[in-house]
Amino acid sequence: MRGSSGRRRGIWRTLGPVFAVAWLASGGGAEARDALLEQGRKVFRQCQACHQVGLEAKHRVGPYLNDIYGRRAGTLEGYNYSKAMVAAGQAGLVWDEAGLSAYLEDPKKAVPGTRMNYRGLRHADDRRALVAFIRQYSPGAANIPEAPPTAPLVAPDEDPVVPDHVLAIPGDAAYGEYLSSECVTCHQADGADKGIPSITGWPAERFVTVMHAYKVKARDNEVMQLIATSLADDEIAALGAYFETVR
Repeated sequence: MRGSSGRRRGIWRTLGPVFAVAWLASGGGAEARDALLEQGRKVFRQCQACHQVGLEAKHRVGPYLNDIYGRRAGTLEGYNYSKAMVAAGQAGLVWDEAGLSAYLEDPKKAVPGTRMNYRGLRHADDRRALVAFIRQYSPGAANIPEAPPTAPLVAPDEDPVVPDHVLAIPGDAAYGEYLSSECVTCHQADGADKGIPSITGWPAERFVTVMHAYKVKARDNEVMQLIATSLADDEIAALGAYFETVR
């Protein structure tokens, strides 16, 4: 099975950029996507006095906006957030489609006490375009706002029962560590929750059960469904064995 690792890694590498634009592609094809992104690029000019995106992006008056998508508000290291923004993040504000749109429409209403001095972007089409533009700089499965990339640790009891022979597969933790490099492109390797749930320290059986649920499409996140179906049962067991040991 390890002989398939090259193909597997290729699949994982491909998933990020594919999903990063999947929602746009589903909304009308490349031409519509390009028009939306161009509109977003123009709208972003209003933001450039305070924010940067791209390879050379740095914090200015406001934080840079790379990898913002799916991140909990007020958690980017190296930027001095207002107490109001930190509190909003602790209260659950995540920069997904709805969170960004609401904040862009009226920052001081969305986060009372924010230091962002901006009157707001009133037109919904402009907000959608700006969010689409910013999303380009948040690659990977986290770039899907419709649902979290991974189920919470405490999942409902409705997950389908995993066949005994699947649960009985011994997980090779060393192999799991090798495969995990793709997982931690979205999930934090240190177990932190920055908008994407932590998967470290999960009991291996729980990890296998959740991945099996995605594999049989009992859970509805399309990204995780595709990732789960790209993995063989022994690879899922290996990942479960590895992440169980990570604290």
